[in-house]
Amino acid sequence: MPIDKSKITKEMMEKAEQCKTAEELIALAKTAGIEITKTEAEAYFAELDDFELNTDALNKVAGGTGNNDGYATGYGAD
Repeated sequence: MPIDKSKITKEMMEKAEQCKTAEELIALAKTAGIEITKTEAEAYFAELDDFELNTDALNKVAGGTGNNDGYATGYGAD
């Protein structure tokens, strides 16, 4: 059964991002009354890896290093 994403809160996502393994994520989901399979948990981690990779790639394409405010740095301001 697919997960109803409208029931996932910001706090749940923050906790999920701290999980290091699929098993931890499954246990966390269970505490919230959400049943997920190991395959679904592993897919979540794969999405996170892709997102982080894409963020790094975008920073490189933008020509800067990023400064945590969403803007690239290093555009020749001396």
